[in-house]
Amino acid sequence: MNELSVDARQLGEITVLYPRGYVNAHTTRILEGALRNAIDAGRYRIVVSGAGLAYIASAGLGALLGVIEELRGNGGDLRLADLNATVVNIFEMLGFHHLYRIYPSELEAIASFADEPTEASK
Repeated sequence: MNELSVDARQLGEITVLYPRGYVNAHTTRILEGALRNAIDAGRYRIVVSGAGLAYIASAGLGALLGVIEELRGNGGDLRLADLNATVVNIFEMLGFHHLYRIYPSELEAIASFADEPTEASK
């Protein structure tokens, strides 16, 4: 059994990723692959809905950090939602909560993109 799976769904210009399990040195490639698939498809607005995310190690944080510049450089961003207390504490301990917008719910994270112009509308 894999320690991590990542499902994705498209909502207009937003890609929502649903990681389930543990992101660590052994599984981070699965998360990286899901992020890369979205970016390669020209999808630069990504929400990671962490309701099923049990834990994220430094390798997973590196995967998120590794795409943020590319996303923002293309007029997008990466938003986080539905993180459990353990994952939020990891982000806060390492100062990552200053790099990403974290929302209590997936719907709030998705809605946060509404006031920002897309590349197509600029």
